[in-house]
Amino acid sequence: MDNTARSLPIFFILFLTSGATGLIYESLWADYLALFIGHAAYAQSFVLVLFMGGMAVGSWLVSQRQISNPLLLYAIVEGFIGIFAVAFHTLFVFMTESVYAVYSSSPILGEGFRWLVCVVLVGPAAVLLGATFPLIVTGLLRRYQVDTGRLVALLYFFNSLGAAVGVLVGGFWLIERFGLPGTMLFAGVVNLGLALIVYLLIRRSEPKPAHVSSGQLATSEAVRVLLLVSLLTGFASFIYEIAWIRMLSLVLGASNHAFEMMLSVFVLGLALGGFWIRNRLSQMAEPIVFLGKVQIVMGVMAMLSMLAYEQSFLWMEWTISALTKNDAGYFAFNVISHSIALLVMLPTTFCAGMTLPIITNRLLASKQGERAVG
Repeated sequence: MDNTARSLPIFFILFLTSGATGLIYESLWADYLALFIGHAAYAQSFVLVLFMGGMAVGSWLVSQRQISNPLLLYAIVEGFIGIFAVAFHTLFVFMTESVYAVYSSSPILGEGFRWLVCVVLVGPAAVLLGATFPLIVTGLLRRYQVDTGRLVALLYFFNSLGAAVGVLVGGFWLIERFGLPGTMLFAGVVNLGLALIVYLLIRRSEPKPAHVSSGQLATSEAVRVLLLVSLLTGFASFIYEIAWIRMLSLVLGASNHAFEMMLSVFVLGLALGGFWIRNRLSQMAEPIVFLGKVQIVMGVMAMLSMLAYEQSFLWMEWTISALTKNDAGYFAFNVISHSIALLVMLPTTFCAGMTLPIITNRLLASKQGERAVG
């Protein structure tokens, strides 16, 4: 293995760290906007809309042009994410004080200005986060001669695993010690460090031409069908997420920690699904047929999750009555709460985690090439 090839695992670790900071940001944004909007459930839903919508825009923007050096642009994007995070608290204080000033003169104008401020605070960073996945996938495909499907699945796994861990570390440890501003600053510094490390890894290498797949997807209609499946899978998955969070809040409580645990479980399922499929993509004789089966199983698992949900009230009743109210009891309560969320959500999200690697691998075989990743 040459020196260039040896650096590939480093990129996996870097993208895992990037995923951790991304979900730390999502959790922090929900906390900040809950202070501003005044309702945690609305703040969580609104941040989710801005987060996923911004990421979609970021991916789409990357897909619209041929980028000569994706990894260099990836480093720049990570750097701007870090800068935005470092400046976030100052921006939040300034913009929210401006909203209150407008409220004093015109409540109607102030209400509209309040929602606009939320978009400005979260939207730009979410767009940058959305650009990271297609940039690092295309950059590493050019840099390394590796199996396309395995690379996509592993990057998806590491990024999602980092996200699942990051939201818990941020919620249960960082915020307790450093508060919201300190945690936001910490995550921003991490992103700046990521940008520097990626730049140092690639600065002596020449940009390589765009990756071209050896395969060809049969028709443009097949490409449109896969994109539609991707859209509808995302649509269904986040209906599941919102519904599960609202339902499990009745069981686990409506605290920030409960939200963070449920978010972690959701993303962990995506990570495990991507990891499971990594070595199977190149061996599939009929990947589209397999994708159809995954969709069916995902729907069945979503319906069966209601059986676990019904039992979860009994499990939580037993937990509360059995545990003592001390630090050890609180730790056990969180472990059991996390386990309940796993039983309800993991089977469905595991299936959802397989869909992006399958679809992306097939689209990379189309005439669109790298553009398909975005």
